[in-house]
Amino acid sequence: MKALLLICHGSRTKAGTEKAREFAEQCMRHIDYPIKEVCFLELSKPDIAKGVESCVRQGATSICAIPILLLTAVHAKEDIPGELQIQQERFPHIEFSYGKPFGVHESISSLLWERITESTDAFKEKSLILLVGRGSSDPDVKRDLKAIAAHLEENYKIPPIETCFLTAAQPSFEEMLRLAGWGYEQVIIVPYLLFPGILLGGMKKAIAEQARETGQELILCEALGYHPVLQEVLLSRIDEAQRQRTVV
Repeated sequence: MKALLLICHGSRTKAGTEKAREFAEQCMRHIDYPIKEVCFLELSKPDIAKGVESCVRQGATSICAIPILLLTAVHAKEDIPGELQIQQERFPHIEFSYGKPFGVHESISSLLWERITESTDAFKEKSLILLVGRGSSDPDVKRDLKAIAAHLEENYKIPPIETCFLTAAQPSFEEMLRLAGWGYEQVIIVPYLLFPGILLGGMKKAIAEQARETGQELILCEALGYHPVLQEVLLSRIDEAQRQRTVV
């Protein structure tokens, strides 16, 4: 019997955990697997081991594990595969396959455009868009966020886009926000985050301080959240994992 295991990152807050679980459960409603479970890499429960155990207890003979992560970094490349390898050794009779994070996908540009146009109905002559990722020491994160920004620029007539990061990568959000204070009337800030949370709170504080100092129009868009586009991307990642049989 086939099982689908969606692996979320986890959150230090109860609200963050619940938002992630709700996102995964909304997606799973449209996925035809007899067994479907949600688990977390860290900080929240159940962990991956408990998620696998639940699938096995329900009669799974194969488990397709998909990371609910926006970009490919150490969690997707090492941490989750390492834990799944441990579970493979615990349950050698189970066939495991492992999918990709959302990553770079053409469809995501339409979701970003929607978030931008929800927040403003007119660009000014001197406008800038900041696409803000969480950040990682993995260079693939910088490459992929730039590729996502490039898709957005190609598909829509918009102001120039710069990418930046909240943690562990350069340029930082604070640095790019300060630089944008020179010469731009309007700065549209697009958080490349699945859910609002502690990081978004820090962004709001920095934006409010700069708005007071410069008088610029600083517009903060909503986080991505659950959206049919991300559901579509998730379905494609599940299909890829099943077809390619990428084992742990």
